[in-house]
Amino acid sequence: MASHRKSRTPGTRVAGIRTPALATAALTSVALLSQTADAAPGDDRPSLEEVEKKVGDLYRQAESATEKYNAAKEKTTKQRKRVDTLLDDVAQRTQKLNEARAELGSYAAAQYRTGAGMPDTATFLLAETPQDVFDQRQVLDRMTGRQKAAVDDYVTQQTETMKKRQEATESLRTLTETQGDLKTAKATVQKKLADARELLSKLTAEEKARLAAIEKRKQEEAARKAAELARQQAAQEQAREEAAQQSGGTSESSGSGSTGSVETPPADSSYAAKAEKALAFARAQIGKPYVWGATGPGSYDCSGLTQAAWKAAGVSLPRTTYDQVNAGTTVPVSQAQPGDLVFFYDDVTHVGIYIGNGMMIHAPKPGTYVREESIYYDGDSAIHSIVRPA
Repeated sequence: MASHRKSRTPGTRVAGIRTPALATAALTSVALLSQTADAAPGDDRPSLEEVEKKVGDLYRQAESATEKYNAAKEKTTKQRKRVDTLLDDVAQRTQKLNEARAELGSYAAAQYRTGAGMPDTATFLLAETPQDVFDQRQVLDRMTGRQKAAVDDYVTQQTETMKKRQEATESLRTLTETQGDLKTAKATVQKKLADARELLSKLTAEEKARLAAIEKRKQEEAARKAAELARQQAAQEQAREEAAQQSGGTSESSGSGSTGSVETPPADSSYAAKAEKALAFARAQIGKPYVWGATGPGSYDCSGLTQAAWKAAGVSLPRTTYDQVNAGTTVPVSQAQPGDLVFFYDDVTHVGIYIGNGMMIHAPKPGTYVREESIYYDGDSAIHSIVRPA
């Protein structure tokens, strides 16, 4: 069953982003098969085609909500750490403030016991020697200096403590908001998946078999498109090598891509080495279940898998598809190299890691497992862009 379905408005994209293509033979097959599965006149049951589209839309909406959940979770985690740091800071400053208050209080008590202000004339007359007078004045000067320092310290500690308490209060308010966003996104994912399961549960065995046949035809068409891309890439590579031999140089400059006007240098050796590590990690995850919000090691969602794969190669990627799509250089589809990230749909809610020959490794959707699949698994128009992350 299609994991994602969304109609696309034809239009031209920038370099590296595919333009929507005509309907494929697989989609034609979907329409023809679904016609035979339409309910009988008078039956209000949705047609098989309608069910397939609705379920695909629900899965896509769930994946979109998953990426929002991932973003909210990441923001919540960072905000919670900030709140903890601020609260620790407030506790330390409060301790210092209490110490400054105690010191200031001791001076106040001493002044109360001895009397405030400078000694009067009688006090100095009681002194038996000039040295006694000198000693009294020295003690008073030193005490006044310490008192002044204590007052300054108290005011500083009080000001800083109040400032940090205010920051902590604002951070706690932000944390509450992000936790609310997290809760909302989680509820949305769960609702979309529940709706999809409910629709599927109402299908008869015959209808499920027909859906399987539709999916098989789509996979065959996707495989054909992948093979076509592989031949195109092989021809481009051969042309580069021949051009390099004729010029006596290397093949660092490439031919034009799918746009016919953009030239992108092939990935260098350092990128290839990193990509090899990322792909080795991704291949080792094949067969593990898709779980929304998961980052491994036992399960993954789509962006969790690509982030973990490139982390294994020493490259730090952001958590969500929305951020990962901006974490590199966009290249034409025809010039995709192993290790590149393949993004899907206008809202950039799905991602896989390219392995060559029009194929990728990805975590498709709930109920499936990490697997190799054609980048055309949902048609030409589903591909948003190819990004080289390192």
